[in-house]
Parts: sequence; structure tokens; C-alpha cells
Amino acid sequence: GGTCSTTPFRASRPAARSGNLAAVPRIAVSADTHDRVPRNLLEELRGAETIWHLGDVCAPRILDDFYVIGCPLRVVRGNCDSHYEWPLAENFRESGQRIHLVHIPPRAAPPGVDLLLHGHTHVPRDETIGGVRFLNPGCVSRPNRGAPASFAWLTLEKDEAPRWELVLL
Repeated sequence: GGTCSTTPFRASRPAARSGNLAAVPRIAVSADTHDRVPRNLLEELRGAETIWHLGDVCAPRILDDFYVIGCPLRVVRGNCDSHYEWPLAENFRESGQRIHLVHIPPRAAPPGVDLLLHGHTHVPRDETIGGVRFLNPGCVSRPNRGAPASFAWLTLEKDEAPRWELVLL
């Protein structure tokens, strides 16, 4: 696997949500489950409007835990996945942001991207390069380089800067 430079990550412990926060649409971002979904992750994901999984699910049956939550799920294929129906990357717009989901981080973002979300390194990342924000939620099963197990919340509201909140598991 490749490496990427990372900046120190900001994280929070799971916390009770106030009524105001529950009204804001949030996207749960996860990566690198590698056939393991911690129970406390599933409890946290119950507040999601949608879930994005950034690859290395491994066995597709692992996603059954995510489907039970009942919200839409986007998945990209990682280097440890053999489910070829999953795309290697996805490009779409959400709340005015041009988004690229991929497992292995490229050296440079594709043209026309505002947010690039990736997994693979097992290390959280929130870094802006050439005007593109690179985000990695870390790894829920086998964190790397001393990073704790984690996932992230991404909040996208039109005409506002994206909010990224790393959550330690």
C-alpha cells in the first residue's frame, strides 16, 4: 500500500446529540472494515442520513449490518475487495460540493473535485492540497501508525463549508 502525508487529526468521543444536531443531515463515513464491524460503530451510525463506505469491506455480507440501519449506502471497491459490482470510484454532487469517493488515495485529485474521500491508509486525514480537501475517516478494524479506531461524520449544507468530525471508537 501507498502512504500519504497526514496532518494531526481532530477527534471526538461519541456523545449524546442535541435535538438541533439531529435535524442537520449528516453522512457517516467509514472505511477498511476488513470483515469486522464493531458494535459501537453500528450504534453510532443510527443517526446517519446516508452512509459512505470507502472500501476494503472484504466479504459483502458485512454490509448487512449497515443495511439494517435503513439509510442509503454508497460503497467503493478497495484493494482487498473482490465484489466487482462495486465501483472503484464514484463522482457526484451533494449540497453544491463536487465529491470523489475512492479507496486508494491518488497523488492528485481529479479535475473538478472539491472533496476527495478515501480509505486505504488506515490513518485519519483532513488535508487540503491544491484547493481540494482530502478526507479519510481512518479504520474501524485495524488502525495504523498509532491512530485509534475511528469513523467520521461529514455534514454538507449548501453554501457552507463542509464539516468533518472524526469519532473515536
